[in-house]
Amino acid sequence: MPALSAPAANPAGMRLLSRWLLLGEWRAHPVRAFVAILAIAIGVSLGFAIHLINAAAFNEFSTAVKSLSGQADVQVAGREALFDEAIYPWLAQRDGVAVASPVLELQTGVSGKKDGGPLHILALDVFRAGFISPDLIGAPAEGQPFDTLADDAVFLSPAALRWLAVAEGGQVALQSGTGTVPLRVAGSLQRARAGQRIAVMDIGAAQWRFNKLGKLSRIDLKLRQGVNRDAFQADLARALDAQYPGRFQVGQPNDENQNSRNNNLSRAYRVNLTVLALVALFTGAFLVFSTQALSVIRRRSQFALLRVLGMERGQLLRQVLSEGASLGMVGAALGIAGGYAMAAVALRFFGGDLGAGYFAGVQPQVQFTPVAACVYFALGLGVALLGCAAPALEAARAAPAIALKSGSEEVVTTRLAKTWPALACLLLAGALTFLPPVFELPLFGYLSIALLLIGAIALMPQLAAVVFRALQAAWLRTETSKHAPVRSLTLARLANASGQAGIALGGVLSSFSLMVAMAIMVSSFRVSVDDWLLQILPADVYARTAASGGTAGLNPREQAAITALPEVARVDFQRLRSLSLAPDRPNVMLLARPVNLADPGKSMVLVGDTLPVPAGSRPVWLSEAAADLYNVKPGQQITLPLAGGLHPFFVAGIWRDYARSSGAIQMPLDDYRALTDDMDVSDAALWLAKDATGDELQQRLKALPFGASLEVSNPSAIRALSLQIFDRSFAVTYLLEAIAIVIGLFGVAATFSAQTLARAREFGMLRHVGVTRGQILSILALEGGALTALGIATGFVLGLLISFVLVFIVNPQSFHWTMQLHLPWPLIATVAGALLTAAALTALIAGRQALSAGPIRAVREDW
Repeated sequence: MPALSAPAANPAGMRLLSRWLLLGEWRAHPVRAFVAILAIAIGVSLGFAIHLINAAAFNEFSTAVKSLSGQADVQVAGREALFDEAIYPWLAQRDGVAVASPVLELQTGVSGKKDGGPLHILALDVFRAGFISPDLIGAPAEGQPFDTLADDAVFLSPAALRWLAVAEGGQVALQSGTGTVPLRVAGSLQRARAGQRIAVMDIGAAQWRFNKLGKLSRIDLKLRQGVNRDAFQADLARALDAQYPGRFQVGQPNDENQNSRNNNLSRAYRVNLTVLALVALFTGAFLVFSTQALSVIRRRSQFALLRVLGMERGQLLRQVLSEGASLGMVGAALGIAGGYAMAAVALRFFGGDLGAGYFAGVQPQVQFTPVAACVYFALGLGVALLGCAAPALEAARAAPAIALKSGSEEVVTTRLAKTWPALACLLLAGALTFLPPVFELPLFGYLSIALLLIGAIALMPQLAAVVFRALQAAWLRTETSKHAPVRSLTLARLANASGQAGIALGGVLSSFSLMVAMAIMVSSFRVSVDDWLLQILPADVYARTAASGGTAGLNPREQAAITALPEVARVDFQRLRSLSLAPDRPNVMLLARPVNLADPGKSMVLVGDTLPVPAGSRPVWLSEAAADLYNVKPGQQITLPLAGGLHPFFVAGIWRDYARSSGAIQMPLDDYRALTDDMDVSDAALWLAKDATGDELQQRLKALPFGASLEVSNPSAIRALSLQIFDRSFAVTYLLEAIAIVIGLFGVAATFSAQTLARAREFGMLRHVGVTRGQILSILALEGGALTALGIATGFVLGLLISFVLVFIVNPQSFHWTMQLHLPWPLIATVAGALLTAAALTALIAGRQALSAGPIRAVREDW
């Protein structure tokens, strides 16, 4: 016996044996190994690519924002978009201030330019900006040094020049109200960031040209040498709050509040996209499990022989773990390389926006981050090790004497499938759905989904046993069973080998349930948005200034002209304003519009009931996102900065808004005008008079003196455009969903193929007792179809449960809005049919290969 044990004691011999076992297994079942590696590689590559894209886009976006602040030490900004410049002398003369640079920022529409959004204009005092932000001072043409002060000159960044298709010396027409402001392109901003579409002009000229006299957006302060920035900021904030309560915010460029504001703008979207990308990796873990479990079952007698020859339990455990780890290492390495390539291609051709609109206007470059690469490599390796841990432990625990006997394979799956851990996972998953978000992210929701998958897959052997034994008992009670041996053998096999059936169902269940959940989530969101659009677009025609932006709008004279049209029976005007309620969050949108105070549900899509407004109070209605982000409930008060002061409002209710994830607030237009004296409006909703048509009204609107500047649409066109934007935003999600389906199909094919080939001896015995090749192939086709049907049925139920978590837990905690549940039956049925077909065909093809050796050769190992 010592001689037999020598190889096990020799490290070099063990390494050689380990290499033989690993390579031999890969050569014997290359497709199965390839599919497991592919799933891990796709999961790692998608996750790593999305991380690189988001990181590059976010960093470039933050850098671009910082570049607009130059070398300012402290910045003073209003909680409203604009504030009175009377504060400027007070700040400029304050002790410790070396230079105070006023800035007016405008989002200006470009006449004739409907795509790409408004142009970002920075209006500066060049004499003071030269000390703080010299990179933002335009370079005038030779011989024109005073163009930086000209009232008709604008300087464009290279990206803006390309976007507007204009050269230096050309003309650009910008929107101001319903009119246009023609400006001469006097030069370029050569130090602007790549992709940054900005324009710079003299602040006095901008205030005059765009009707913003006496208004500023912020004031940049450069402090004297030796002044402590933090102490100065705190002292200034206290002084401003005492003299102008709630009117100003004091910060530093790229400080914690600025970074948090930029991060909160897109964090939920980026995190959810990363989690969806890792769905393929999660599926890969179950494919590794099924791969290794079937491998251990097939090689059970081989491992037992190695144990008899002297291999220790720990050595065998390490051998099986190393086989799983090799799948993970190869897949993770390929995934890191593929992820970097995908990120580089995506940033090169599509930018860092990924369709959601968060990072429009930046051109980031992919940067390889070793730390993130190590994290995603560890994820790939980790899921592979997790997938093979249970089979490895079973292989090490098996008693050699029992394992050497043929027919003991079901013992393996019986030990692998225990009921109490599965039930514990399912119960814990349900409990986690009641926990609140962590750092405003649904981390417990994600963990609940993972536990649901683990628990359901662990229960599959018991479920398969119960279902197929019940079917077998029912079948045997029928008269047909006496004359249908193929179906009897099929049910007998499924009823008495439920452990192996459970392993085969793991890949089907994980991939199909995740696909169902993702499909339901996206479909629910899309249908909810569509229904919401139908409710918020009750008018017949909608009009707004064609070039959107902060400088566009309709004055009272133009509003009266629209109201006086004979085709108009009723018109509702709306004013949009941006407000800052917290320095570390993006601004909320204020919508001032007519509200039916007797029945507010006719003016907005309410969530819950609206409360009666106390006498003397002004009501507002908060969107779900605003109420959640600022922790405000109906019946409470909220203070809003308007017209240079803070005003209390009564929160009368919550309404649904899918357009603004940062929050929105509705208030009656009359209350807004009484507080602000702002009589301009942003857009108009028009109802047709009797016998008038939409086409006639659109023609009359265009015939108005300012009609050329109006963009007129009907509700169906707005709805179609909105859904087109939705589909573009979810294009990446659709791609991830398609990848999950493909991996599921490959997983089903690989699992059934491996399990069929591993049963060659069983088929040889059946051939010896008189079962024909055709009958065995029929058994295989029926088994594949029955197992897949059970997997699809269970996967649908599991996917529905996961979709409940996604729709009612993850989505509200991520984006702060609710939606209705909708099931996309055609898509689910199509994928289910594809899985059934793939399973049956794979079983037939693999069965032909397993039967090709002949019955005598197939059972030779049992002699």
